[in-house]
Amino acid sequence: MNTILIVDDDIQLRNSFEKLLANEGYEVRTAATGEEGVEAVKKDPPDLVIMDVRMPGMSGLEAFKMIRDRDPKQTVIVMTAFGTTETAIEATRMGAFDYILKPFDIPDALELIRQALEASRVMKSRVEMDDSPEKANHDAIIGRSEAMQEVYKAIGRVAPTDATVLVRGESGTGKELVARALYNYSRRADRPFLVINCVAIPETLLESELFGYEKGAFTGAAGRRTGKIEMADGGTVFLDEIGDMPLNIQSKILRLLQERSIERLGGREPIPVNVRIIAATNRDLETALAEGRFREDLYYRLNVVTIRVPPLRERSDDAPLLCDYYLARYSAEMGIDNPGLTEDARLFARSHPWHGNVRELANAMKKAIIFSRGLPVRREDISHAVEADQEDIPDEEQAVSVARQWVKEILKRGKGEDLYESLMDKFGSIVISEALMITGGNRTRAARLLGLTRPTLMAKIDKFNITIEASVRG
Repeated sequence: MNTILIVDDDIQLRNSFEKLLANEGYEVRTAATGEEGVEAVKKDPPDLVIMDVRMPGMSGLEAFKMIRDRDPKQTVIVMTAFGTTETAIEATRMGAFDYILKPFDIPDALELIRQALEASRVMKSRVEMDDSPEKANHDAIIGRSEAMQEVYKAIGRVAPTDATVLVRGESGTGKELVARALYNYSRRADRPFLVINCVAIPETLLESELFGYEKGAFTGAAGRRTGKIEMADGGTVFLDEIGDMPLNIQSKILRLLQERSIERLGGREPIPVNVRIIAATNRDLETALAEGRFREDLYYRLNVVTIRVPPLRERSDDAPLLCDYYLARYSAEMGIDNPGLTEDARLFARSHPWHGNVRELANAMKKAIIFSRGLPVRREDISHAVEADQEDIPDEEQAVSVARQWVKEILKRGKGEDLYESLMDKFGSIVISEALMITGGNRTRAARLLGLTRPTLMAKIDKFNITIEASVRG
């Protein structure tokens, strides 16, 4: 369970935050002053600190400095009224994850908290290069094959340097784990590690997310905002899916690598930054170069050191090890005994092509555990789990096309202010119902399957008026 510390002199706000976050499944602690907040972090560091910047006695900014001096990787969100945003901006420049303006929108605040907790987890959880699948309480790169031994050697040689690294491999091979291992074993391991997914962030927002902006840089830029690269000063930035980065942003990344400086949107002065860049892609960059979709000069700057993560079909002997690892991991997460694998299941795992690589295997293991009912996972259990994936989503474009056509028909027939919410609720209801069917009505397992807290799942069940028994019967 994630722990969140709320530091604010307003008792009403503390109580409201405590109730809100507890309902989301978080463990919440509170402090009324900056001094109390610093002591609370020293005594038992939380996963996230949410701190007001204006408090009597020690200000939030002073408290933040003390917390960061003690642990540069402590994740902090600052809160501020609009009139004190300059202080919040200073805090983000110093490394705060982000800031919240009071009064704040609850869904937006909860999403920001989720992102901050994920950043905290990635930064603090160590990736082990371990071939012992029984050690399931941590993230690990699993494999004993010759191909994976080469990956381990490359990480060991490159991690202690400040060299830029390009991690290449198919989707689902574990490129982010390799990037995190490079960070964990580097000289910057006590400094921030920030992940930027170049595909997940809309192109219109990616540039400001990376480099920040000055007041008035564009419509709606009411004040200065610090970008993630500047916030990671002294640490490491992981640019995932860099092969999909727009050309205009590629030029700014090139400048960062060449000159070790950036410019905020709307800014004119270069800002020196000291960050190590690790990038990853599943794209064919050479083809992208030939088609003019990727800059040649950036390609050579990134390609100082390349680590290729092999697809699972090239290291098939590692598949049973990975099955053991994910069975142990998911069993522990679900609070059930590890059922283990039959010998036939091991042979199937070794012979299956695993086109989705490690990600596909992990998903298959999660489904196999659910349907094995405590018995050892058989060949049939894995085969059915794989087939279910292929049947449920045979083709993403086809599935999207069907959904799009259904939405079009609804839009043609209906109108009204609540039509959007009605459609989103319908999709939400389908997702929740299917998760309950898969887990036999077990709400705790359904919440884990969906990546939700149990209270959030229960709230959605109530909202959508889902009858659990009916969902299970189908």
